[in-house]
Amino acid sequence: MGSEDYTISSDPDRLDRDWIHEAISTDTYWATGRSREDMDRAIEHSLPYGLYDGTGRQLAFARLVTDQTYFAWLSDVYVDRSARGKGVGKLLMRHLVEETEKMNLRRVMLATSDAQGLYGQFDFTEIDDDYAWMYRVRPGRD
Repeated sequence: MGSEDYTISSDPDRLDRDWIHEAISTDTYWATGRSREDMDRAIEHSLPYGLYDGTGRQLAFARLVTDQTYFAWLSDVYVDRSARGKGVGKLLMRHLVEETEKMNLRRVMLATSDAQGLYGQFDFTEIDDDYAWMYRVRPGRD
Protein backbone atom coordinates (compact mmCIF):
# COMPACT_ATOMS: atom_id res chain seq x y z
CA MET A 1 0.00 0.00 0.00
CA GLY A 2 1.22 3.49 -0.80
CA SER A 3 0.74 6.51 1.42
CA GLU A 4 -2.28 7.45 -0.72
CA ASP A 5 -3.99 4.31 0.57
CA TYR A 6 -3.98 5.62 4.15
CA THR A 7 -5.91 8.38 5.88
CA ILE A 8 -4.84 10.21 9.02
CA SER A 9 -7.52 11.90 11.07
CA SER A 10 -7.65 13.83 14.33
CA ASP A 11 -11.41 13.28 14.62
CA PRO A 12 -11.94 11.63 18.02
CA ASP A 13 -15.28 10.23 16.86
CA ARG A 14 -13.54 8.20 14.16
CA LEU A 15 -11.19 6.43 16.58
CA ASP A 16 -11.66 2.72 17.18
CA ARG A 17 -11.45 3.00 20.94
CA ASP A 18 -11.83 -0.74 21.48
CA TRP A 19 -8.81 -1.38 19.24
CA ILE A 20 -6.82 1.43 20.88
CA HIS A 21 -7.49 0.17 24.39
CA GLU A 22 -6.67 -3.43 23.47
CA ALA A 23 -3.45 -2.43 21.72
CA ILE A 24 -2.18 0.04 24.29
CA SER A 25 -3.13 -2.00 27.37
CA THR A 26 -1.86 -5.38 26.13
CA ASP A 27 0.84 -4.77 23.49
CA THR A 28 3.00 -1.96 24.88
CA TYR A 29 5.71 -1.84 27.52
CA TRP A 30 4.60 1.54 28.85
CA ALA A 31 0.88 1.03 29.48
CA THR A 32 0.23 -2.65 30.08
CA GLY A 33 -2.95 -2.96 32.10
CA ARG A 34 -4.17 0.59 31.47
CA SER A 35 -7.92 0.74 32.07
CA ARG A 36 -10.39 1.64 29.35
CA GLU A 37 -11.65 4.49 31.51
CA ASP A 38 -8.14 5.96 31.81
CA MET A 39 -7.49 5.53 28.08
CA ASP A 40 -10.75 7.27 27.18
CA ARG A 41 -10.00 10.14 29.56
CA ALA A 42 -6.48 10.51 28.13
CA ILE A 43 -7.90 10.70 24.60
CA GLU A 44 -10.50 13.26 25.64
CA HIS A 45 -7.85 15.56 27.11
CA SER A 46 -5.36 15.42 24.26
CA LEU A 47 -5.19 15.65 20.48
CA PRO A 48 -5.61 12.08 19.20
CA TYR A 49 -4.59 10.90 15.74
CA GLY A 50 -5.64 7.73 14.00
CA LEU A 51 -4.22 6.26 10.80
CA TYR A 52 -6.63 4.16 8.75
CA ASP A 53 -6.31 1.90 5.73
CA GLY A 54 -8.50 2.12 2.63
CA THR A 55 -11.24 0.07 4.30
CA GLY A 56 -11.37 2.39 7.32
CA ARG A 57 -9.61 -0.06 9.66
CA GLN A 58 -7.44 1.71 12.21
CA LEU A 59 -3.78 0.71 11.96
CA ALA A 60 -2.02 3.29 14.12
CA PHE A 61 -2.62 5.74 16.93
CA ALA A 62 -0.81 8.58 18.67
CA ARG A 63 -1.78 11.54 20.77
CA LEU A 64 -0.35 14.93 21.56
CA VAL A 65 -0.71 16.52 24.97
CA THR A 66 -0.14 20.20 24.28
CA ASP A 67 -0.87 23.83 25.04
CA GLN A 68 -0.71 24.38 21.25
CA THR A 69 1.63 27.32 21.77
CA TYR A 70 4.94 26.25 23.31
CA PHE A 71 5.03 22.57 24.16
CA ALA A 72 3.73 19.14 23.27
CA TRP A 73 4.25 15.68 24.66
CA LEU A 74 3.94 12.93 22.05
CA SER A 75 2.44 9.86 23.68
CA ASP A 76 0.98 6.42 23.06
CA VAL A 77 2.42 6.04 19.55
CA TYR A 78 1.34 2.59 18.40
CA VAL A 79 1.34 0.79 15.03
CA ASP A 80 -0.62 -2.44 14.61
CA ARG A 81 1.68 -5.45 14.34
CA SER A 82 0.20 -6.28 10.93
CA ALA A 83 1.24 -2.85 9.60
CA ARG A 84 4.78 -2.65 10.98
CA GLY A 85 7.62 -2.45 8.50
CA LYS A 86 5.37 -0.90 5.85
CA GLY A 87 6.10 2.78 6.46
CA VAL A 88 2.96 3.37 8.51
CA GLY A 89 4.86 4.65 11.55
CA LYS A 90 6.89 7.03 9.38
CA LEU A 91 3.75 8.29 7.67
CA LEU A 92 2.09 8.98 11.03
CA MET A 93 5.22 10.65 12.40
CA ARG A 94 5.57 12.85 9.31
CA HIS A 95 1.99 14.00 9.84
CA LEU A 96 2.49 14.64 13.56
CA VAL A 97 5.63 16.68 12.91
CA GLU A 98 3.73 18.75 10.33
CA GLU A 99 0.92 19.31 12.84
CA THR A 100 3.32 20.49 15.55
CA GLU A 101 5.11 22.75 13.06
CA LYS A 102 1.78 24.39 12.18
CA MET A 103 1.37 25.13 15.90
CA ASN A 104 4.86 26.70 15.86
CA LEU A 105 5.74 24.86 19.08
CA ARG A 106 9.07 25.48 20.72
CA ARG A 107 9.50 21.93 21.99
CA VAL A 108 8.01 18.50 21.36
CA MET A 109 9.06 15.72 23.69
CA LEU A 110 8.56 12.00 24.00
CA ALA A 111 9.95 9.03 25.86
CA THR A 112 10.96 5.74 24.28
CA SER A 113 13.12 2.78 25.09
CA ASP A 114 13.02 1.11 21.66
CA ALA A 115 12.24 3.53 18.83
CA GLN A 116 15.05 6.09 18.92
CA GLY A 117 15.88 5.22 15.29
CA LEU A 118 12.39 6.09 14.09
CA TYR A 119 12.13 9.33 16.04
CA GLY A 120 15.68 10.34 15.09
CA GLN A 121 14.58 10.40 11.44
CA PHE A 122 12.29 13.28 12.42
CA ASP A 123 15.00 15.29 14.23
CA PHE A 124 14.21 14.10 17.75
CA THR A 125 17.42 13.89 19.75
CA GLU A 126 18.30 12.50 23.13
CA ILE A 127 18.35 15.18 25.80
CA ASP A 128 21.84 16.45 26.52
CA ASP A 129 21.64 19.97 27.84
CA ASP A 130 22.08 22.05 30.95
CA TYR A 131 18.63 21.31 32.32
CA ALA A 132 17.85 18.57 34.80
CA TRP A 133 14.75 16.91 33.34
CA MET A 134 12.65 15.60 36.19
CA TYR A 135 9.35 13.91 36.66
CA ARG A 136 7.02 12.99 39.47
CA VAL A 137 5.07 9.74 39.58
CA ARG A 138 2.14 9.55 41.95
CA PRO A 139 2.35 6.33 43.98
CA GLY A 140 0.10 3.68 42.49
CA ARG A 141 -0.17 5.51 39.14
CA ASP A 142 2.95 4.25 37.37
